[in-house]
Amino acid sequence: MSNRRIVVLGGGESGAGAAVLAKQKGFDVWLSDMGAIKDKYKQLLDSYGVQWEEKCHTEEKILAADEVIKSPGIPDKAPIMQKILKLHIPVISEIEFAGRYTDAKMVCITGSNGKTTTTLLTYHILQSAGLNVGLAGNVGKSLALQVATEHHDVYVIELSSFQLDNMYEFKANVAVIMNITPDHLDRYDYKMENYVAAKFRITQNQTSEDSFIFWEDDPIIAAQLKNLKTEAKLLPFSEFNHEDAVAYTANNQMIIDCKGEKWSIDRNELSLKGLHNLYNSMAATLSASILDIKKETIRKALADFQAVEHRLEYVATIGGVKYINDSKATNVNSCWYALESVNQPTVLILGGKDKGNDYTEIEQFVKDKVKAIVCLGVDNAKLHAFFDGKVATVVDAGSMQEAVDKCASLATDGDIVLLSPCCASFDLFKSYEDRGTQFKECVKKMQ
Repeated sequence: MSNRRIVVLGGGESGAGAAVLAKQKGFDVWLSDMGAIKDKYKQLLDSYGVQWEEKCHTEEKILAADEVIKSPGIPDKAPIMQKILKLHIPVISEIEFAGRYTDAKMVCITGSNGKTTTTLLTYHILQSAGLNVGLAGNVGKSLALQVATEHHDVYVIELSSFQLDNMYEFKANVAVIMNITPDHLDRYDYKMENYVAAKFRITQNQTSEDSFIFWEDDPIIAAQLKNLKTEAKLLPFSEFNHEDAVAYTANNQMIIDCKGEKWSIDRNELSLKGLHNLYNSMAATLSASILDIKKETIRKALADFQAVEHRLEYVATIGGVKYINDSKATNVNSCWYALESVNQPTVLILGGKDKGNDYTEIEQFVKDKVKAIVCLGVDNAKLHAFFDGKVATVVDAGSMQEAVDKCASLATDGDIVLLSPCCASFDLFKSYEDRGTQFKECVKKMQ
């Protein structure tokens, strides 16, 4: 096998992990990154004797590959990818590669919103039950690195549409789709059907032994289900008591009716509040139920789970104004859930790198709840074109400090300042984490 050449594109968490596993399995491995590789990944690659390069692509080495493992952030339109595809060199994801070398059960979660919280909550429940469980994908450590260096019986994996794009033989024992709303359309030729098809790849290869959990009231999921050919057990959840829903609400109770057992938990006992978090709790509970976790364990874990950083994260109350960090809201639907959960007059921070956003989804909430908008971005023209005249005050800010200062001057006792940007962070910040951290630091300086 050692003469087979694996090329890994991208030297971050996913790529470095894939390279280590490939090296361990006896492949001839070359890792290439057009950007700079972090020191911790260089050290990891060096410790396993993986050859690598940064800030360039040596084409003759890359195009000599028998197979390419591509980091999810690299689009097919990238020049090196065009050359790889022209030569018909197989391209796979790190998750696809790792799946070849483990027989662990896979609980895989995708969706436009809620997937991180649902993934972490599912992991928390399984850990609480004493399972030997790994956390991978968009959160946790690289799946490939864990397969190479650890052993787990179950993995809980958050999967983006980009990761699903290059998965072919991989199979989810439990597949979860939280919801589907327009996002990343710039990567899918601005065609919603391409994005939806990418999300539904999570169900491919499932058999009658497997389960597919989904939000029943999502119109896009409902439409796609009509054409879905799958043997998997369908486990829909809903806010409402539909005939086929196996998780729903009634009398402020979350009801679970799965695997021949029906039980409930008072919504007030759930550590995660709001309608969107109810769905996250339902999906995580169903995943755990399929794995035969006892309801008592699930109930306790749902009550003591700690919320996700940068997702509707309470920061501080200053001068009667509550500051909330929802920097993880990188699309319009995430902001919709944030606005759905607030009930006080709101000063809303929007803006960043627009991914083809349609703001009509939040228009009514903005009219009903938002007293002022602070546009935080390099180019705020699209925000002004949509929101000017619909909100009394729409102002611009060129930095987080300026945005927080303007919010503080616009908000009064009893208001909420909500950072829920609807956009990617890459115009002014390194990441949504960087954006959220700067927000928290600016707010805490006011205390």
